[in-house]
Amino acid sequence: MLPPSDYLSASVLTGTRRAIAIFLLGGLLTVLHSAPALAGMEFASSVAKGVLLVASPSLEDPNFRQAVVLVVDHGSEGTVGLILNRSTSVLLSKALPDIAALKGTSHRLFVGGPVEPSRFLLLFRLKEPPADARSVFDGVYLGRTPKVLERIISQAKPTETFRAFAGFAAWAPRQLEAEMLLETWGILPADPFSIFDKDPATLWSDCLSRLQAPRGERVAWSVPVLAEQRRGWSR
Repeated sequence: MLPPSDYLSASVLTGTRRAIAIFLLGGLLTVLHSAPALAGMEFASSVAKGVLLVASPSLEDPNFRQAVVLVVDHGSEGTVGLILNRSTSVLLSKALPDIAALKGTSHRLFVGGPVEPSRFLLLFRLKEPPADARSVFDGVYLGRTPKVLERIISQAKPTETFRAFAGFAAWAPRQLEAEMLLETWGILPADPFSIFDKDPATLWSDCLSRLQAPRGERVAWSVPVLAEQRRGWSR
């Protein structure tokens, strides 16, 4: 588990730079491709690939406190997600020195979760994805190759962008559903703007405001929230 005050340090990256390059060149999504699509089992209707999990204010686990997680896979093998609002001070140009297109850029590394922090995943917003891209939802993909990253940096199309994550979040079968029953997470539909354009520092509070919006404008928590607990959240 990563300590809450230091999600990723430069010293960690120093020992994994070569491994990072290998993952990028050889395929970052082995862990995701090993999990099949939804297969005949009944899951909570609100949990699915492509939704946002918004941590309840009562969630104290330092790995997920005030986290917003994009679910990138969900099925009978469990759930995989990427934390969207854990940016670091580590420049990608330092973490991935062998990718020439990153030199001189200000792109920073995000911590995707506490599982396998040396594994790197790339999340893209693309109009025309490569054949080996894995769709998360419309226009958003997990990529296998740095060629897409280089294309985005060199062409600088406003509609195409990316985020790089170290590690990921994972739940065993039924684990996330159990947490939902404890009101640990709220659910919102994902959108590219929230993932790539919103300030990570305010993403959680913005999502929380959407969840607490007046009826008819909000997406509810997975189960009804007690009035007393809801009043506590707004303090």
